[in-house]
Amino acid sequence: MRTFPPLLQVLLAGELRAHVGRVLVNVVAVAIGVAMGYAVYLTNRAALTEFSQATRSLTGQGDLEIRGPSSGFDEALYPRLARLPQVAAASPVVEVEAHLPARHEALKLLGIDAFRASAVNPGLIGRPAPGQRDNLVYLDPSAVFLSPAALAWLKLKPGDTLTVQVGLATLALRIVGTLPVTHEALRLGVMDIAAAQWRFGRLGLLQSINLKLQPGVDMKAFRQILLSMLPAGVVAVTPEDSQRITSNLSRAYRVNLDVLALVALLTGAFLVFSTQALSVIRRRAQLALLRALGMTRGSLLRLVLAEGVAQGLAGALLGIALGWVIAAGLLRYAGGDLGGGYFPGIRPTVHFDAVIALAFASLGVVAALLGSVVPAWEASRAQPAQALKAGDEETPLARLRSPWPALAAMAAGMALTQAGPVAGLPIFGYAAVGLLLVGAILWMPRLAYWALGVLPPGRGAVSHLALAQLARAPGRAAMGLAGILASFSLMAAMAIMVTSFRVSFEQWLDTVLPAQLYVRASDSGDTGYFSDADQQIIAATPGIARAEFMRTNQILLDPRLPPVAWIAKPIDRRHPEARLALVGASITPRANDPPPIWVSEAMKDLYRMHPGQHVSLPLAGHLVPFTVAGIWRDYARQYGAIAIDLDDYRRLSNDRRITDAALWLAPQVHTAQLVQSLRQRLPGPSHIEIKDSGEIRSTALRVFDRSFAVTYLLEGIAIAIGLFGVGASFSMQASARSREFGVLRYLGATRRQIGAMLALEGAWLGLLGVAAGLVLGLGIALILIYVVNPQSFHWTMSLHMPWILLAAVAPALVASASLAALASGRQAMSAGAVRAVREDW
Repeated sequence: MRTFPPLLQVLLAGELRAHVGRVLVNVVAVAIGVAMGYAVYLTNRAALTEFSQATRSLTGQGDLEIRGPSSGFDEALYPRLARLPQVAAASPVVEVEAHLPARHEALKLLGIDAFRASAVNPGLIGRPAPGQRDNLVYLDPSAVFLSPAALAWLKLKPGDTLTVQVGLATLALRIVGTLPVTHEALRLGVMDIAAAQWRFGRLGLLQSINLKLQPGVDMKAFRQILLSMLPAGVVAVTPEDSQRITSNLSRAYRVNLDVLALVALLTGAFLVFSTQALSVIRRRAQLALLRALGMTRGSLLRLVLAEGVAQGLAGALLGIALGWVIAAGLLRYAGGDLGGGYFPGIRPTVHFDAVIALAFASLGVVAALLGSVVPAWEASRAQPAQALKAGDEETPLARLRSPWPALAAMAAGMALTQAGPVAGLPIFGYAAVGLLLVGAILWMPRLAYWALGVLPPGRGAVSHLALAQLARAPGRAAMGLAGILASFSLMAAMAIMVTSFRVSFEQWLDTVLPAQLYVRASDSGDTGYFSDADQQIIAATPGIARAEFMRTNQILLDPRLPPVAWIAKPIDRRHPEARLALVGASITPRANDPPPIWVSEAMKDLYRMHPGQHVSLPLAGHLVPFTVAGIWRDYARQYGAIAIDLDDYRRLSNDRRITDAALWLAPQVHTAQLVQSLRQRLPGPSHIEIKDSGEIRSTALRVFDRSFAVTYLLEGIAIAIGLFGVGASFSMQASARSREFGVLRYLGATRRQIGAMLALEGAWLGLLGVAAGLVLGLGIALILIYVVNPQSFHWTMSLHMPWILLAAVAPALVASASLAALASGRQAMSAGAVRAVREDW
């Protein structure tokens, strides 16, 4: 038979044509897994590419960017760096995120020296509009050049007025031209640097300096020289560092979505395994006959593997096309960040890459191939003489009852939960989840053999036959049981994790939003603030029992990581838990200790800070010693935040600006009345944002749900694939049991009774699968909560069970399994009893 490959082709085509429904289910399962993984990759890559290109266009031909805190650093650093022999050109920059009235997104405005910037980044030199040819327009303190993307976004044109907020007042800027940069994602405005410092209250301050180095300068050695020259809180970053920081912002979120997509693909691989295994069992006698007629074991192995590869290839090609469509839809409706909020304003387009498409298609083929390996190996190893006998279907499945492979996989998974992250990603945590799932599926034959063997005999004929069938054929029952286990455990694990996160998030909001009313100078950007006079007006407004003010700033501690937030607000050293969601106890510094700070969990993970430690941090251009007094939970800032008492911050930084105010109302004072009073007393009442705590909570929870929207979608797809597997498993079992149904019909059983028997079998398997899935789901959820999330996002949460959801889904899944068993048996029961039994004569 080795010399007849066309025969293998005929057998392969015949088998695929004979069971079109099963083949389509496998193809669709693989296609969905490939499509979701490909779509997530395309979407994230498009967003990162667009964002990185936009970021790179800001530095132009610069080799290094000297970057400081968002509040700025002393401009005296600029001439010192410009005079260095290694520097060919230096361009100082003032950078602000300007709040635009009636807009929820800020506009980036850069203040540049047009004469210096021309040597480093000519793309920032504006092109005056017709009628603005005077070179002095570059020095006009009211002139601004906007990029084409900004003009389109704001629906403005040269000659129009751009209104921005400064403090609680407004500043009118005249649009005098456009910028040469044409990147669609770059919403940017450029004005004279001196005008920007003056207009935005940043005299003597810079946010960055772009350096172009002399040819041949050793970058590494030059950065070492800069270390001794740069003030505290100011770092030198390369364009590659900036792109890495941009990527790091969303990396954990992207990887988690990729893993969820991979779960869908693995579920599809399991579905291929289940249907292929049951197909081999159903055709056991036919395959044994081929072996008896001379087909070699290798040829039979290739035949079964070819069936899986053919289905995987069809699913992979369909998945690539479907993934492209899904990615285009996600980019249009969910944005490049897939709801995560990492790339606001980015609307990239999807681009085809043949190599990436081939890689994802290969994943689909490999998944289907892996799903076919065990059934193919079993088919090729079977003894023809024994396999030709009727009733031998349970023999190959009996080998799966050994508990040792399952125990080994689960033990390895539990051991991996103790490993730390790899390059900031919970690689071992994901591996632990996979091993736990594989081990549990391998355990199913043993569980079925034990659980179904101890079931008491049914009282009626139908229940007796159903329970007897399950007890005598636990191997086949385990196939359907594994499908239910996979789908329900993944659903339960994700539901437990999301519920735990959401409840913990709500509890965190209760701690960080203690006041009844919150006032913000602007809802975006960093140009809105409350002056000392504004703060006095707020505190003195009738109806306010207490007012607390807060200031937020950003510093860059590590050029490889995104900035860290400074949060200055009133904190009682004796009771910091009143304003911070503390994790563990807080210490009280001694009299001679540096002032206390409280750091978020991310600071503990990324910067190795711990309570009682003395650290030096940059503040107002100087390294200031502090005492780490405690660790607090912060769900708003993934890469770290530092909380400090407002009085200490003002004393050490001399920064009096305030961005937010928390207000407690006096008794009998209505919120609407107080809001009206504040707007009447404060200047620029239309610019300030006033919300009560309930409104902020609702908005925050909507953002939370939006960020998990794609997660819910991927979870639902994985569950749907698992349910397809349940139906396919029961369908294959029913087809393999056609002779059994024929004998029962001869003995007097009606189709209705056989249907009831199948429905009861499905219900029993569903009940057992749900029970095992709940235990497995809880185990996976614990890994997600206590390993994956802390290592991915650097925050913790407490465990909360979604009992109502689980109580609603579990009976529905049991009912679905029962209906799937009943529906799948209808075709087998429709065959004539004589024809079904004749196969065994």
